[in-house]
Amino acid sequence: MPRISPLLAALVVALPPVPIPDPGPGIGPLLGQLWERALSPIRDVKFPADLVDLDNWYLTLPTGEKGDPDDVYPPALGSFVGDWFRLNDARDGIVFCAHAGGATTRNSKYPRSELREMRGGAPASWSNESGTHTMRLRQAVTKLPQAKPHVVTAQIHDEDDDVVMVRLEGTQLEVEYDDGRSEIVIDPHYELGTPYDLRIVAANREVEVFHDDRLVADLPISGDGWYFKTGSYVQSNPERGEAPDAVAEVVLYSLEVEHSG
Repeated sequence: MPRISPLLAALVVALPPVPIPDPGPGIGPLLGQLWERALSPIRDVKFPADLVDLDNWYLTLPTGEKGDPDDVYPPALGSFVGDWFRLNDARDGIVFCAHAGGATTRNSKYPRSELREMRGGAPASWSNESGTHTMRLRQAVTKLPQAKPHVVTAQIHDEDDDVVMVRLEGTQLEVEYDDGRSEIVIDPHYELGTPYDLRIVAANREVEVFHDDRLVADLPISGDGWYFKTGSYVQSNPERGEAPDAVAEVVLYSLEVEHSG
C-alpha cells in the first residue's frame, strides 16, 4: 500500500474548507424541469407507431390460421402492440418477433412479423423502370432460432415472390436475389444486437443496396408490381427440426420510404 508523506498529510489537514456556493432559489425546480424534458420523449412513446410512421404499412403476424395469418391495418395499427410487435425496453425500437411454429401466409412455409408497404390505403405496387424508390432503415437482429438460424429482415417483393432480400444466416449478413440462387455477403461476422443502416434504392432498372452508407450490391434487376417489406421473417419451422416456440427477433429503430419521379 502506498504511503502518504507527512508533509502532504500536514498540508491537507491545514487547508481551509472550501465553501460550496448556494445554488439559489429556483435551481431545484429548474433541474426538475430539465429532467422532465429529458424524459418526455420516452414517456410519449406508448406504441410502435409513436416511433415510426406506419400510415402506409400493414402488419402480418405469426398468429391466425395456416394460410390465413392475422393482419393489422391502419388506423388500428397506430395503437397496436402485442407479443409479436412491441416496443423494446428502451422504447427506442420496435421489436418484430416470429416463432417457428406460427401461422404462415398462403405461399410460404415460414411465419413472419412483418410490415408490407401500402400507398393511399391500398397495397403498394410500383416499378423500377420509372421513378426512384427508396427504403431507409436502421435495425438489429437480436435473436435467431437454433436448428436453422436464418431470418429475412428487409426485402423487395413482387406479386409472386421475393426480388431482393437482406437476410442473416447464422453470422453471415447478406443480400440474396435471383430467387435465392445468388448472394452477396455484407458482413461475414455479424454479432446479434449490432444495429446497422440499410438503404435500398430501386431505379433505372437496377437495385442498389447500401449497408452503413457503403454500396454492397448493384443488381441489374427490373420489374413491376414491387413493394417494400421489413420485419422478422423467420426462415425455419418444425419440419426443419425447430422447436415451435423458437423465435427470430429483429429490432427496427427507424424506417422511411420515398418515391419520386
